[in-house]
Amino acid sequence: MTQTATHITLATRKSPLALKQADLATEALMTEMGAEVELLPLSTTGDRQLEWSLEQEGGKGLFTKELETALLEGRADLAVHSAKDMPTDMPMGLALAGYLPREDPRDMFVFREDVDIPRVIATGSPRRRSQLSERFPEAQWKEIRGNVGTRLRKIAEEHEADATVLAAAGLKRLGIESFPGLGFRPFSVDEMVPAPGQAAIALQVREEDVERFQVACDPATSKQVDLERSLLEALGGGCQVAIGAHLRGKEFFVFHGGKGRCSVNVADLSVAEAVELALNALN
Repeated sequence: MTQTATHITLATRKSPLALKQADLATEALMTEMGAEVELLPLSTTGDRQLEWSLEQEGGKGLFTKELETALLEGRADLAVHSAKDMPTDMPMGLALAGYLPREDPRDMFVFREDVDIPRVIATGSPRRRSQLSERFPEAQWKEIRGNVGTRLRKIAEEHEADATVLAAAGLKRLGIESFPGLGFRPFSVDEMVPAPGQAAIALQVREEDVERFQVACDPATSKQVDLERSLLEALGGGCQVAIGAHLRGKEFFVFHGGKGRCSVNVADLSVAEAVELALNALN
């Protein structure tokens, strides 16, 4: 376990995108804290069990448990996660220090250029599937697992599906602007309401270390994501429920697969008041 104020062990998943996010966290820790950062790359259950359906197996926690265990056991001082992958409840003794500055929160529609109308769309996300059904009511759905590069190849080269949806932030962080045989089209946040916390990198720590690491976090992003996650918690959401929530300026966009969508002005409202306003607008 690391003890000094300037030496930090950071737990991360091993995927290319996760390691890129860890690099961004390292840069923030070095800049804001003058820290020396050592990475602790770990494989999570979700990374190993590629045959599992995230929707059926419990989803979000599959990508966080091993990193959280490293924190609780003292093998790491901090864990970096995609905020959208995190359950709203977490193990006793752990908390979120905050988030790095948010990247592009939009979803990216990635499609085969040789197909006019996609008949098979690859996504295991109930949120994406429910919103895409409005646009492609005749589509069939399948789940393709793997990292971003693997999923792009399965669409472009192996033709396992005609299209998929990926987070624009992940593509941007990996430097992917194009791929042979594929077209890229971003959805606006009102066309496809993003997942709560989408495009934000979460810094998870032990409860006693929250204040220590807040200096490396972005207050504006924390304000946005705290509201989005509060709405998710109020709706009882997880990977099995189609829920989108995104705060852009004063406008709060919400989608629920069973209740529809809304946008409400939450200027000058507390988190609790904003959540109540959004829930009333859905009902």
